[in-house]
Amino acid sequence: MQFTKILAEFQASTKLQSNGTLNIYNSQGEKWTFYYHLGRIVWATGGKHPFRRWYRHLIKYLSQTNLNTDFLSSQDFSKEIWDYQSLYFLLEQKQIKREQFNDIVENTISELLFDIAYQSYLTSLEFERDSKIILDTPITFTSADISLRNMKKAWQLWTEAGLTQYHPDNAPIIRQPEKLQQQVSHEVYKKFITFMNGKHSLRDISVKINQNLLIVTNSLLTYLLEGYIELVEIPDILISLPHKNNGKNLVIEDNKTHSFRGISRNNPIIACIDDSPQICQTLQQIVINNGMQFLKIQDSIQALPLLIQHQPDLIFLDLMMPIASGYEICTQIRRISNFTHTPIIILTSNDGIVDRVRSKVVGATEYLTKPINSEKLMSTIYKYLHKSQMDKKIVNLP
Repeated sequence: MQFTKILAEFQASTKLQSNGTLNIYNSQGEKWTFYYHLGRIVWATGGKHPFRRWYRHLIKYLSQTNLNTDFLSSQDFSKEIWDYQSLYFLLEQKQIKREQFNDIVENTISELLFDIAYQSYLTSLEFERDSKIILDTPITFTSADISLRNMKKAWQLWTEAGLTQYHPDNAPIIRQPEKLQQQVSHEVYKKFITFMNGKHSLRDISVKINQNLLIVTNSLLTYLLEGYIELVEIPDILISLPHKNNGKNLVIEDNKTHSFRGISRNNPIIACIDDSPQICQTLQQIVINNGMQFLKIQDSIQALPLLIQHQPDLIFLDLMMPIASGYEICTQIRRISNFTHTPIIILTSNDGIVDRVRSKVVGATEYLTKPINSEKLMSTIYKYLHKSQMDKKIVNLP
């Protein structure tokens, strides 16, 4: 039933010759966006791994040594379609060919359509159309009808292979090496330990070994069922960040500052305005473990003075705060010129279209539903940190 609804939404956009975007949200607040021009899909973005996906599609055509990442210094990663614009830049600079550009666009759209099909199997989805044209001069078009037929076929094959509990963005890791060695040849095992270390997603691996994703995943099914191999969630690839001060990583807690041992480099300050000690503690641990600084604010009255004092690079803001609501605080933050472009991520246990729309009206950048896990949090942080706060070079590439 859910899958039928998805097809109907996409088909309606085609029939209406829509311009603008079709936004899709799952119950965890994850978002996918499909860009339309006269009813044809011209680009898609969203999901958990935007940078990983972008890089993976590039290295299908360019080896890692031939991919000159110097161009990243001219890219604005705060823009909604940074990935499309960076590809277009590479095309203009003749680092990729027109045919390669078209293939990357088509493969990106196909990948995200598959993810929507997968999500429809797991959870409920909400749809939102926006007539605002983001991509006004696309240089390639895909047939929505053909793309939807391909999505339907791909999901059917994935289901028939018994893979519905395995997402291709997850990474295989060997859990029982001794037993696995008894089941495969020495050569095969050497390949396994090269790629199956919990760092490369199934999609990454299929590109690296130039094999169809379904074939790769299906070949692992026996070992997954036996528990010799496990699929684990992994974060998006990382963006290097600038140095900020010369001290150690800090947790700034209301009017008290605590120095933490460990990583000595000084990365951006991530603020959390939430009256819940549990939520603040969860975010603090994740942020500090990822080498950043953390500003904890549990008193909404102190929010603005502390934000002005410490100038965080990104702000997480609880929707339901005593005295002043998240909406009111967000409005006040946006009135301060220094925070005009600072990403503000709304945290809430409620997930409805009305709240999303109201959050956008008061100037929120994104909407994240609780409970919060490490992957979801860090993917959001890396996605929204501004260009001016990046080194603009991708590190830890898969």
